[in-house]
Amino acid sequence: MKRVLALAALGAAAWGQTRVLNEGAHRMEIVLERAAGGGAWRAVDPSLVLAANDRIRFRFRTNFEGYLYVTNQGTSGRYQQLFPSAEAGGDNHVRAGQEYLLPTAKADFRVSGPPGMDIVYWLVSPARMADLPRLFPGDASPGQPMKPPTLLPRCDDAVLQARGDCVDHAAGLKLIPRDALPQSPLSDAAGRAQRDLVFLREQDAAVVSAPAPLTGPVIYQFVLAHR
Repeated sequence: MKRVLALAALGAAAWGQTRVLNEGAHRMEIVLERAAGGGAWRAVDPSLVLAANDRIRFRFRTNFEGYLYVTNQGTSGRYQQLFPSAEAGGDNHVRAGQEYLLPTAKADFRVSGPPGMDIVYWLVSPARMADLPRLFPGDASPGQPMKPPTLLPRCDDAVLQARGDCVDHAAGLKLIPRDALPQSPLSDAAGRAQRDLVFLREQDAAVVSAPAPLTGPVIYQFVLAHR
């Protein structure tokens, strides 16, 4: 998934109005949007199999204040820090009930690379981290290729017949398998917390819910299937 930036300057500005999420557990919502032409954007099924050159973005919201870090592993095997970044903005502080666009209304991501599954890692921490997390092997050497994901997208025949969409339920918001977590003190702490995460679908939103307030970082993945 290659980042494509508009000419206008970027920032981590919020989009839309503040809304109150359900009280209680810490919740994080992600909506995948695809460009629909004419400047319009449309929320799509998180499991939708995207096409090459599709333009996409994410809408993100929590019911608690925290800090967001996003890294993508493309089908080439390369890791890329998506946010915070020089292009997408360095202010990664997110406020309760406020919607954010990633990147922003002035930019988008363009799907590229060999067909397969991009893995977008989301790290959310209730407290600011002293340094940019170095969670993945490629972080130490930007652009370093690693072993790429090998899973290829496949259409769910039942969904295809019912509504004409190519959907692969291996895609979407997922728990990271325990043996797939990168080895570092930070990921070890997040791995302990992620065991209690609950993954839900609510209309167009993919939701991560923690039954108790987060005391440390959590990591989960949004798998993007594309041809």
